[in-house]
Amino acid sequence: MTERPRALFAMTPQNVPLAFPPELLARLRACVEIDSTVVAQDFSEPGIREALARTEILITGWGCPRLDPAALDAAPALRAVLHAAGSVKGFTTPEVWRRGIAVSSAAAANALPVAEYTLAMILLAGKDVFALRDRLRDRRAFPYDGILPGTGNYGRRVGIVGASRIGRRLIELLRPHDLAVTLADPYVDPPEAARLGVPLLPLDELLRTCGIISLHAPQTAETHHLVGARELALMPAGSVLINTARGALVDHEALVAELRTGRLSAVLDVTDPEPLPADSPLYDLPNAFVTPHLAGSLGNEVARLGRVVVEEAERLSSGGALLHTVDHDALERTA
Repeated sequence: MTERPRALFAMTPQNVPLAFPPELLARLRACVEIDSTVVAQDFSEPGIREALARTEILITGWGCPRLDPAALDAAPALRAVLHAAGSVKGFTTPEVWRRGIAVSSAAAANALPVAEYTLAMILLAGKDVFALRDRLRDRRAFPYDGILPGTGNYGRRVGIVGASRIGRRLIELLRPHDLAVTLADPYVDPPEAARLGVPLLPLDELLRTCGIISLHAPQTAETHHLVGARELALMPAGSVLINTARGALVDHEALVAELRTGRLSAVLDVTDPEPLPADSPLYDLPNAFVTPHLAGSLGNEVARLGRVVVEEAERLSSGGALLHTVDHDALERTA
């Protein structure tokens, strides 16, 4: 019988049973040698360093310590990092790739619930659900007469900013609906946009012509405050900004100032800082709908990420190739 490669968990311990419930953990143990009671939170701890010295596969998740040169020196046998979460930016370093260590991420699986959440917010925002629900609560009677001109999703223009994994999945989910979806992304050319089935627009034009704007760009130096006072001013009155990407894409001071005029609305699952300070106006503004970074995988959805890692581990142990590798050169362009 071929000896199973040694693996080690490196994440917040509470996440291990969520990502790897009994059935998945059994599959994982069938292809790697791993002790689920040993979870690395600090690579400098003596017991962890001893385990790390024998580790060939590191199974990571939220809360993984940073893989700096010192940690990598302590893991001379390490050949693969399998991440049961989204982005690997927070804990990897260029040294990981320089040493030829393969990195795989369940980011594509984590994109699914974010895209689903965003789809729901787009459809609800198009029906003006958030404002009408508040008016119903206040009046205890129907808060409108007639059929609300300007409300509804038939033919509504939706602008997607960023063809990330989430952005692309959202475009797929929007396809069955009677919406006019457009895309702004400087890294996408017209032929690729055509393959995605959406018109490609410059960001300013997209902001000027869409009633709902959904952000899916990565957080980089170039995208910091991508949407500021100038960009918000381009958006038509009554339009909605949705951010499920990174809080720093939006200038919050400029957004608060615009929201106070009542001209726009916002749906924010991510903020900067996160969480918001207790005195942030965004908690109380009636046209701001703020949720606690819940669009990504939560609860039973985390097991989907564990399944991706288990499948990758099964491929590795049988001599196959990883399917969800992370290219370091493209890392900055991923959300």
